[in-house]
Amino acid sequence: MPFQALLDSYLAVFIAAIIGFFLVATALIAARVLAPFSKEAGKSISYECGMLPIGSTRASIPIRYYLFAILFLIFDVEAVFLFPWAISFGHAGKAAFWEMVLFIGILGGGLGYAWKKGVLQWNK
Repeated sequence: MPFQALLDSYLAVFIAAIIGFFLVATALIAARVLAPFSKEAGKSISYECGMLPIGSTRASIPIRYYLFAILFLIFDVEAVFLFPWAISFGHAGKAAFWEMVLFIGILGGGLGYAWKKGVLQWNK
C-alpha cells in the first residue's frame, strides 16, 4: 500500500482525533476558569442524607476486588479480539489460527496464575 493511500485512509481518523482533543481541552480549561470554587470547610466533608459523618469517611477496599475487575477487563478484551477473528477464520489462514492459540494460551496462563493465587475466591 503506497504511503499516499495510507495517509488518505487515516486522514479522517487523524482529523477526528485532533478535534476531539481540542474539544476535551477546551472543556477542561473552561471548567477550570468558569467554575466557582469555595474554600469553605463544609465543602471538604462527605455528604449523605444531610447527616455529618461519624469517624473516618475513607473505606479500605481489599485489593482482591481490583484484581477481579482487572481480570474481567482482560477477558472482555479477549472477547473483543476473538469475535472478529472467529468471523474471518476461514480467510485468515494457519498463521492467524496459531497466533490466536498463543493469545488464548497467554490469557489462560494468566487465569491459571490468578486462580493459583486465590484471586478468584471471593470469600476468604
